[in-house]
Amino acid sequence: MTNEAIQNMLDRRSCRSFDSSRIISAEELDTILKAGTYAPTGRGSQSPIMVAIQDQALIKKLSRMNADIMGVPIDPFYGATTVIIVLADKNWPTHVYDGSLVMGNLLNAAASLGIGACWIHRAKEEFESDEGKALLKEWGIEGEYEGIGHCILGYPAGPAPEAAPRKADYITIIK
Repeated sequence: MTNEAIQNMLDRRSCRSFDSSRIISAEELDTILKAGTYAPTGRGSQSPIMVAIQDQALIKKLSRMNADIMGVPIDPFYGATTVIIVLADKNWPTHVYDGSLVMGNLLNAAASLGIGACWIHRAKEEFESDEGKALLKEWGIEGEYEGIGHCILGYPAGPAPEAAPRKADYITIIK
């Protein structure tokens, strides 16, 4: 049994190759961000916040910061033209889970619009650094926030890969 929402989740793949000559539209970005705001959060706290970036110089800076943490001189954002940073209030006990659900909504919303997306880690380390804290201050973000992840977005440069086979012991049903 399936419907359009379930099929979207089954078809979604991480995109790691983007057409860097095209930036997603404001309407598409707004739709994806709105989906993020409807993610479930512990006790309805809405502890996460999102920072959407389409400034290419700033994306390059964030990519460099992320690569430095990884210790590898690559572009961990794969040439994506939009980055949504998900941060969550460290003082809320479910902040990591809340932010993770926001990331899931962003990824699924992007896929439903035919936009490539991928979750990139190391946001926690980025925004614990002095450079990351300075960016938050520059953006007017005050408080104790933990970086949950980067949702990189853009138009895919090619077809999505096939799904990897699901492992045999993924599900246990007890009746």
